[in-house]
Amino acid sequence: MHRDKLMKDVQGKFCVIAPNMGKQIVAMQSALEDLATKYPGAFEGYKLKVTESHQKTKADTSGTAKAVIASIQKLAADDNFTNDDIEMLRDDQASIDFGVPADALNGHAYHTYTLTSPDGSVNFQLQHNVAGRTIYAEGTADAVKFLARQVRAGESPKQYSMIDVL
Repeated sequence: MHRDKLMKDVQGKFCVIAPNMGKQIVAMQSALEDLATKYPGAFEGYKLKVTESHQKTKADTSGTAKAVIASIQKLAADDNFTNDDIEMLRDDQASIDFGVPADALNGHAYHTYTLTSPDGSVNFQLQHNVAGRTIYAEGTADAVKFLARQVRAGESPKQYSMIDVL
């Protein structure tokens, strides 16, 4: 597996390894995980619907969506929702209809998570939409600055995450 090789290759080196380099997205994921830990089952019985749109060259399911869903499942005390239930939009017109600007079709990450009460009278939505790739470049630059500070501080080489960068 590629990840195993990567982990072996970075042993004894300064690095930041993260599935998402967008600091704000990582912070949101962390806050949601904290919420799920503090209030498990708060949305018990609610039905989850997830729609995500990425550029058509992205074939796999969003790792961010998977992580957010894991937290929401704790909040809803529901493990019936699977990654196969995610509505993945990879068609330009479907993405535009979902709200993606035409000039961001080649690089975007739009996600909407909807929790609906059993009787349909209550609806909660969490949305995070990224048009372009700037957020990832800025997060990567911040990660490099973080690593430089670690080196200057005399820290021992090790693997960090974007949570460390925050």
